[in-house]
Amino acid sequence: MSMLEDIKLLRINYLRGPNIWTYRSVLEVWLDLGALEAFPSNLLPGFNDRLLALLPALLEHHCGVGERGGFLQRLNEGTWTGHVLEHVVIELLNLADMPTGFGQTRSTSRRGVYRMVFRARDEQVARTALAEGHRLLMAAINGTAYGAADVQAAVSAVRTRIDDCYLGPSTAAIVAAATDRRIPHIRLNDGNLVQLGYGASQRRIWTAETDLTSAIAESIAHDKDLTKSLLASCGVPIPEGEIVGSAEAAWETAQEIGLPVVVKPSDGNHGRGVSLDLNTREEVEAAFRVAQPEGSDVMVERYVRGHEHRLLVVGGRVVAAARGEVAVIIGDGHSTVNQLIDAQLNTDPRRGQGEDFPLSRIDTATDGAIVLDLQRQGLTPDAVAAAGREVLIQRNGNVAIDCTDEIHPEVDHLVSLAARVVGLDIAGVDVVAQDISRPLHAQGGAIVEVNAGPGLLMHLKPAQGAPRPVGRAICDHLFPHFAETPDHHRGQAANGRIPIVGIAGSHGTPHVARLVAWLLHLSGRYTGLACRDGLFLDQRCVDKDDSTHWEAGQRLLINRAVQAAVFENGADTILRTGLAYDRCQVGVVTDLDGAAGLAEFDITGDEQMFKVLRSQIDVVLPGGAAVLNADHAGVAQMQSLCDGEVIFYGADPDGAVIAAHRASNGRALYVRQNQVVLTAGVSETILPGLGKLPGWYKRHARSSLSESTLLAAIGAAWALDIPLNLIGAGIEAFESNPTTAGRAA
Repeated sequence: MSMLEDIKLLRINYLRGPNIWTYRSVLEVWLDLGALEAFPSNLLPGFNDRLLALLPALLEHHCGVGERGGFLQRLNEGTWTGHVLEHVVIELLNLADMPTGFGQTRSTSRRGVYRMVFRARDEQVARTALAEGHRLLMAAINGTAYGAADVQAAVSAVRTRIDDCYLGPSTAAIVAAATDRRIPHIRLNDGNLVQLGYGASQRRIWTAETDLTSAIAESIAHDKDLTKSLLASCGVPIPEGEIVGSAEAAWETAQEIGLPVVVKPSDGNHGRGVSLDLNTREEVEAAFRVAQPEGSDVMVERYVRGHEHRLLVVGGRVVAAARGEVAVIIGDGHSTVNQLIDAQLNTDPRRGQGEDFPLSRIDTATDGAIVLDLQRQGLTPDAVAAAGREVLIQRNGNVAIDCTDEIHPEVDHLVSLAARVVGLDIAGVDVVAQDISRPLHAQGGAIVEVNAGPGLLMHLKPAQGAPRPVGRAICDHLFPHFAETPDHHRGQAANGRIPIVGIAGSHGTPHVARLVAWLLHLSGRYTGLACRDGLFLDQRCVDKDDSTHWEAGQRLLINRAVQAAVFENGADTILRTGLAYDRCQVGVVTDLDGAAGLAEFDITGDEQMFKVLRSQIDVVLPGGAAVLNADHAGVAQMQSLCDGEVIFYGADPDGAVIAAHRASNGRALYVRQNQVVLTAGVSETILPGLGKLPGWYKRHARSSLSESTLLAAIGAAWALDIPLNLIGAGIEAFESNPTTAGRAA
């Protein structure tokens, strides 16, 4: 069989928000199989065997069959190569430690052209996986040279991109905890700055620092001498010590304090430049020279005997603790100390560079404290240790043994007090004690440091003991649990959400959006609006360009002033970028028209439009509502898709949809005798504050505001629990000049 041309990647589209495929972000790829359209997998000689030899774990893929071996069954029966590419990409992501279970491949109206999607937490990672998967698949199809080493290189390329693009483990743990509580998040930079929640209900984190973390408290924690003086004034046990300016002064201070002592940088971190248990002048002066480059000042302290412990304080309480252990090597009579360190310590998978590793890699070339300890034992990094000799390498910096359940209540109290004295909402408090289960005073223990922005990995992945849910503790600190109350803003704070209204359709949707934003504004909320007429903040236009796209929506959601937001979403918005938000309180669908302008997305009729616009109803929160046009049969069918309540509006109060809905005690609204009527079951209420509609329509004749548009907006406001008299008065006062979006000119 001759070589087949590559599958063409016609278009790659990253859907950031909820879309026609799923609630989550995906990479959508339009594929042209070309000649491969005539060759499903069972007609490609040797292809299945070559593919499984390269990626044997494809045997585990369930595919649509729903059980192990399902994808293999499809391969043997014959499936098209676009579908195979989907599984290859997913498997590469799995091998790169980014488990991915979602993918779909669907044909289009053009022969040989398919849409393939897969879960994509990051666009660049997804694009790398796609490129590597495409290369692997074509090699398997054509039988060209591609082996295990090439697979490993592909996986490494994906993993490298993951390392470059993904959140660090501490930040990821907090974000995962927020996701478990249905709190949305937005990544604000390429690093670890993340917004949890939307608008005015948001909090921000940067690793284990939050927007509640005081800059003054951080500065205090950075100044070890100041921290100690504040702690001592509150009765917290600390090791006595002083700042010194020279090696000679260090020795003089050590003698005054009493040997043994510790010499360390006054504002260092991660244990760098710290020397412990110093007993001679030579040791103290050498330790001064080790500490000096690591901080602005050098401190000499009383040496406290015991184990190093790190206790994590979140919101005034200890939530996790880890204990350290000394790092030692055992001589073999022929290897140098450096060789033994690499063979016996640095091979530990817990050691490495960066936040992903709970223990740091040991390097004598950069850690003078280790060299100093070796000198005290009569050794150098290049010396050969005698067979069986135990050599101390590192006294601190190896905190990775969970001991949370051992903490004595008095220790818990003192550590929590230390964090409050410094002023940190999240703190890593270093305690030296022989036994953390006993009071510190009784054993001569002490708090030696209070650190801002502590690492969480030692608690998330301890070397020994159970992992601790520290991400959840931080999330609960930022978003305390409390019962829902009639106070709207208090109720929203628990999940970081603000009221969001999404309006989908093609007829009158800008007017619906502007009317709803106006009514929210009148209800006392600072309201953001993104619609075809522009971007508005509290009725002020800040951008006159069409703002029915993802980027404009994000501008509203990251704005800390915004207490409610309204979004107009055309079908092209959902198809091109996905929705700007993950869930909404109210979703409105007006109609299923507009397919004529969506040929580039292979959309041609109402059935496909239903699949697109249902995305707006799929994301309505359980406590929210869908507002649906009862006069459109396709829109009315979306009732079953909503997790919350459904409110119907329509021209005919006696129509089958509204009648059936009222019979089941549902809410609906319509016009009777030129007045808006709202019903809940059998009861009816005329909207107060709004006069006869012909006069209102006449005032807005230039804007062509229709009855359907008016009802959709009133229905959304009703769903938001805006008082009916305010809705009526607000509609009466509305001005339809799009440059002011409701404010009288």
